[in-house]
Amino acid sequence: MSAPPTAAVHEKNATLIETDLPSRLDRLPWGRFHSLIVVALGVTWLLDGLEVTLAGAVASALKSSPSLRFSNADVGLAGSAYIAGAVLGALGFGWLTDRLGRRKLFFITLAVYLAATAATALSWNLASFMLFRFLTGAGIGGEYTAINSTIQEFTPARVRGWTDLGINGTFWVGAGLGAAGSLVLLDPHLLPADWGWRACFFIGAVLALVILPMRIWVPESPRWLLTHGDEPDARSIVEGIEGRFRDEGHALSDEQLTRLRLRARAHTPLREVFHTLFNVHRRRALVGLTLMTAQAFFYNAIFFTYALVLTDFYQVPGDHIGWYLLPFALGNFLGPLLLGRLFDVIGRRKMIAATYGMSAILLTLSGYLFEQQLLTVVTQTIAWMVIFFFASAAASSAYLTVSESFPLEIRALAIAVFYAFGTALGGIIGPAFFGRLIDTHQRSAVFSGYLVGSGLMLVAAVAAAIWGVDAERKSLEHVATPLSSVPDEVE
Repeated sequence: MSAPPTAAVHEKNATLIETDLPSRLDRLPWGRFHSLIVVALGVTWLLDGLEVTLAGAVASALKSSPSLRFSNADVGLAGSAYIAGAVLGALGFGWLTDRLGRRKLFFITLAVYLAATAATALSWNLASFMLFRFLTGAGIGGEYTAINSTIQEFTPARVRGWTDLGINGTFWVGAGLGAAGSLVLLDPHLLPADWGWRACFFIGAVLALVILPMRIWVPESPRWLLTHGDEPDARSIVEGIEGRFRDEGHALSDEQLTRLRLRARAHTPLREVFHTLFNVHRRRALVGLTLMTAQAFFYNAIFFTYALVLTDFYQVPGDHIGWYLLPFALGNFLGPLLLGRLFDVIGRRKMIAATYGMSAILLTLSGYLFEQQLLTVVTQTIAWMVIFFFASAAASSAYLTVSESFPLEIRALAIAVFYAFGTALGGIIGPAFFGRLIDTHQRSAVFSGYLVGSGLMLVAAVAAAIWGVDAERKSLEHVATPLSSVPDEVE
């Protein structure tokens, strides 16, 4: 167990709580309750996948739109605006999530997303499109922090890795929906050229409207309530969950329950947050930053511009892009789903290093074949499927790492900080950088960009192998001692 931060400052005369509630959540078998949590909250990744896919699938339609007439560089800038919004949204909403609670924020962030993506459909020029994409990204970035922390705090320790990777993999269900929707809505025989791309952006708004009521029954995280001194409500929630399992015929043993002693606090000062992240846990911070940066550049650089590669180098018609995205999305979805259990069985460090390293090697190989004009549009799609089977699991493991490696009181903000830093370094630059490379119409220029992405993934693989945390099958409180934890000898 990591040592408690020396900078932790407990509020004077704050309530001392002794509890076994986190251990009771970890002992639960997987049940209907967990499945409902996944459906109601895990839709975040589906929505992000939908948004990112639409950005690529409608690229050609945006370029030919009578009202917009985007260039390749404009498409890249719009992608960067979305990522910039996600960065700032993650930071702002992440801070609020740790202060105000998980439950309040996952309603607010979904509402922001719903309004912004609907407004995107009404864009009239580049400035308005970029503004609404920025706000859409802000909603999604906020969702990541509130949802990741909530799901982590409800999931039993022994399946936390597989669950987290599997949920992240639903990004590609959204990608598939975006691809299928674009195939229908971008058909010029169905809708006029300037209406199809607008209709595509309403898909996300409709999904958000369906999901919003489902979140009403999701309770506040008992772990968050404990650190804020609300032990009665936390106990009531856990007992209610246990009652559901007993009603379903499960016997819950009281053996091996671990008790914690916590000092309640209203909030954690930002000074202590950053001291904990970059001083007490600086090695974990370095690993998290490296993983997030590498996967953000790798994914955003390629995925935001894949449609441009298909149209500019393989002459694929814009309204046919979705057909090539569907198998690509399938490979991405299957990666976390099939490899996820190995992160709990073989271990975090080995699997993170393996998936990052394999992604880098395969991208370098396929990039060389692309540069030498040895790939057809079909074999290029197959190559991307194989690469991102591993890269999808790698990217998902980055979110898993930063969400379980730091103390409970700062979990949401920690997710936000590393998502923001990694995405700002790798994600904002990536789409614009690759948009410029594709505008050269030189395969060698695009290949050089692929080599940059591969290099970052190799660096991340080495960092994870050497300094990664062996968090598999361990409680969150064991992986990172809460800042409010009180040693037994202290009253």
